[in-house]
This record gives sequence, C-alpha cells and structure tokens, in this order.
Amino acid sequence: MAVVDEGAVPMAAAGPGGDPARWRTLLRFEVLVVLALSYGRSAAYSLVDILGKLTAHKALNQQAAQINTPSSARPWLDLTYQVLDLTYGFTVVALVAYLLLREGASLRTIGFDFADPARDWARGALLAAGIGSAGLALYVAAVKMNLNATVVPTTLADTWYRDPILVIQALKNGVGEEVVVLGYLLRRFDQLGLSPLKSDLASSLVRGSYHLYQGFGGFVGNFVMGMIFCRAYRRWGRVMPLVVAHTLIDTVTFLGWIYLVPHLGWIPRPQ
Repeated sequence: MAVVDEGAVPMAAAGPGGDPARWRTLLRFEVLVVLALSYGRSAAYSLVDILGKLTAHKALNQQAAQINTPSSARPWLDLTYQVLDLTYGFTVVALVAYLLLREGASLRTIGFDFADPARDWARGALLAAGIGSAGLALYVAAVKMNLNATVVPTTLADTWYRDPILVIQALKNGVGEEVVVLGYLLRRFDQLGLSPLKSDLASSLVRGSYHLYQGFGGFVGNFVMGMIFCRAYRRWGRVMPLVVAHTLIDTVTFLGWIYLVPHLGWIPRPQ
C-alpha cells in the first residue's frame, strides 16, 4: 500500500494562489519548525552530549547515558514534573495532527488509528521481538568495543508511580517518534519530491541523531531500526504497528532494567 503519491503536492495545500513552488518552500519551513520543537532539538543536545563524553578523561563505555531520571527528591514534586513532561511530550503529535488537518488530511492518513488493532498488534509484536533482540546484541557489543556509553534506562526511585510513569513514557516515545519521525516526515519528504530511498535515509538519520548521546552503537542501531520501520511503513501504509513495536521495546527496556537486568550479569551496568 502506497503511503503517499511520491513527489505530489496536495491541491488543497498548494496555497491561495495555487503555487506549488511556494507551497514546497512553506513545507520546508514547516518541517524545520517541527523538528526544532521536537527531535531536531533533541539531536542538537545529543550531539553536544556525545562530544562531552568523547572529550572527557574517561573511556566511553565507563560513562553512563541516563534516561528517565528524577526531577526532585520529593516524590510528590517528582511525580508532578514527570506528569508535566509526559503531557507536554505529546504536544508535538497534536501539532502534526493540526498540520495534517490543514492540508485536508489527518492522522488516519498515516495510519494512526484503531482501524485494524489485531493486525497492528501482531505486526508490532513481531517487529519488537526481532528488533529488540538484535538491538540488545548490538548494544552489548558496542559497549564492549568502547563505542557506546552504558545506558541506564531509569534512575527513578522505587515509588508507587514509577512503573506506570515508565510505561506511559514508553508510549509517549512510541507515539511521538513514529507519528513525527516516521509518518509525518516521510509524507513531507515525499511531497517535497525526494525519492523513497532519500526520504527513508533522511528520516532514519534524524532518528539516529537524537540517540547519539548513547554513543555510536545507539546511533547505528536506531538508524538501522529507522530504515526497517520506513520499509514496513511503506509496505503496510500504517504507522500504528510501528507505534506498537516501539512502545513494546521501550517498555521492556525500562521495566527490564529494574526487574531482569540485576539477574543478568552479561548486560553492562555502570562501573
């Protein structure tokens, strides 16, 4: 199933004067703004972070890349910050939904809906199992070769809200990244006239870049994951299976760090 007519400019979005060239200029500006407000900003911070790690007087694999950290030592205040972070984390999806509506499309256009839940979950679970296991193997190898920092998925205190927050965080990552970096960006890149391969490469480079804070293994692993997700999206025409896959991968990563990793001596831990 085709995701979009490659290179086509939506007639409803050609602007008041029906000028395709002007519309493409607006699309480029729109993409830059969306990225600047979301994953492009994360990529910039990630680049600075990896430069800091590489210039530190310490091996890369002896440094930690922490995710899901507490914002306060006081539980009620930390919970408030966590909820605020999650809430505002979904706003970029709302922005993309608005931008799609303006051109006469919607989130359903990129397959973000509940039209086929059984198939979406089956496809997502299979992808999660394959990519998750391969990604774990790549991560362990990259740490051993000093190409990656030791990733610490969470340092949240053992509170009643920790696990629900981590699951919702995984959902936020799955929805946000797949709707924006996959569905939205591929649609815009195709409308701008990029070939499918160039669109897929650009989307995957964005995905890999904001994981660079973890190290080169994190960049490569997420770039490859991006290419696989792009192929799957173009084949199925739906972003929802990729949302399911991403959410499952992150949920297992976050909760597995707490309940499984302490019993698995072969998974790297901070030194």
